[in-house]
Amino acid sequence: MNITIITVGKLKEKYLKQGIDEYMKRMSAYAKMEIIELPDEKAPETLSETEMLQIKEKEGQRILTKVNPDAHVIALAIEGKMKTSEELADTLDKLATYGKSKITFIIGGSLGLSKEVMKRADEALSFSKMTFPHQLMRLILVEQVYRAYRINRGEPYHK
Repeated sequence: MNITIITVGKLKEKYLKQGIDEYMKRMSAYAKMEIIELPDEKAPETLSETEMLQIKEKEGQRILTKVNPDAHVIALAIEGKMKTSEELADTLDKLATYGKSKITFIIGGSLGLSKEVMKRADEALSFSKMTFPHQLMRLILVEQVYRAYRINRGEPYHK
């Protein structure tokens, strides 16, 4: 299984990098995982609707150039379907069972994802109705994917 996380924005916080590195190391026993970090668009604090759309479109175009045509794409979006850890594990297990060896998760920038990215996504996943910083979302996602593999192997994990 090849898992790719495409994410917008640079990760600067050392503590987040350390956590992600730890889970990436643990994941190597289960699947190949890579993170593709794309630059975010610089934007002033206050934006018009049009400017917000333009920024999301530019970021979306960058994202779509990195998506493998064969990949099953899961976009992280607040309007997506919420799943338990067990349900995410089941989703990943079913994708593997049906021959989907490439899974791409997409984390947008601070304004979210463009319509084009959402159209390309095979599903939208929400971790909460709350908003999380996209940098923190990387760590949460990597941990949950790792947890899913532990669940699917019947190995212990913290509830």
